[in-house]
Amino acid sequence: MSIDRDTFKNTSEDELADLSVPDQVLGYLAVNEDRAFKAREIASQIGADEGAVSTALSRLKDRDLVEHKATYWAITDDAERLDGYSGYERATALFNNQLGTEDKEAWREYAPGEPHPSVEDEQ
Repeated sequence: MSIDRDTFKNTSEDELADLSVPDQVLGYLAVNEDRAFKAREIASQIGADEGAVSTALSRLKDRDLVEHKATYWAITDDAERLDGYSGYERATALFNNQLGTEDKEAWREYAPGEPHPSVEDEQ
């Protein structure tokens, strides 16, 4: 997986070495949480062997951190589950360093005023 020059300069060697293939896979899926990918596509994007990515995906699935359907993989939408995985925290920190953190207020600015029709009324 390539990293930008700023991350290269500002991240310690230990921090860069600590990002395992499962951490890289989970981090990639987290950044692209609105999409599902084939293992081959993930491997290509993070610069890892497809076999290693497939193994990582299977192990992440066993921990309920990713979802699998046909040949596609996506990150779980269970935020509590993700929060309990330390590799997710390391991957998120690395991607935040590379891409910047999300601005929650910017998201709220574009949030709809009413719930989506698919959300049941809890009254």
